[in-house]
Amino acid sequence: MILYPAIDLKDGQCVRLLRGEMSAATVFGDDPAAQALKFQDAGCAWLHLVDLNGAFAGAPVNGRAVEAILAAVKVPAQLGGGIRDMATIAMWLEKGLSRVILGTVAVENPDLVRQAAKAFPGQVAVGIDARKGFVATKGWATETTVKVTDLARSFEDAGVAAIIYTDIDRDGAMQGPNLEATEALARAVSLPVIASGGVSRMEDLIALRDTGVIAGAISGRALYDGAIDLGAALKALSL
Repeated sequence: MILYPAIDLKDGQCVRLLRGEMSAATVFGDDPAAQALKFQDAGCAWLHLVDLNGAFAGAPVNGRAVEAILAAVKVPAQLGGGIRDMATIAMWLEKGLSRVILGTVAVENPDLVRQAAKAFPGQVAVGIDARKGFVATKGWATETTVKVTDLARSFEDAGVAAIIYTDIDRDGAMQGPNLEATEALARAVSLPVIASGGVSRMEDLIALRDTGVIAGAISGRALYDGAIDLGAALKALSL
């Protein structure tokens, strides 16, 4: 199972939100590239980046910070937030991103996901953010009546690289991931599922790994707070 250290970007800074609320942001640093290097030096195989402002604006906002990260590190990175058309997808991949994450458009324009996955094989993931089993879009501000499993299954034949599943109520709350829902989703679809939201201690990572069906886990606040030692976690997950 791959552990993805998260760098969430708001106004050019590294932050973490509580349950997706922009007003509940904790700043962890003002040099995202330096933070990315710390994660790389600790041995991570991937980075998970989020343009929080972009998720609300519907277009890239923290582009300069993302580009600085890409220039600083050699490990692959995936990015979500404000990526809602083919031009933006192509732009980011050309700049060196290894994978783009499509969230809001997966609900509003699923054909774009299919077109992108076909045009850029292995480089398009679908981000599914949910509250109580239903998908939320536009930076988690808009709740829908679309069920998580239904949305994920609709992309099984599209060629997407992975599903990134975030339980919004767990995100940043340091209360553990929604293991039951994440495992159920991973068993319901053939696509790799990456868990996000609430991964706050080593035991969470081990529990996700031990399901045998979850491909990855994203953690942010716990790494910044020191609740999870990245080097130790990476070693444990490699056993």
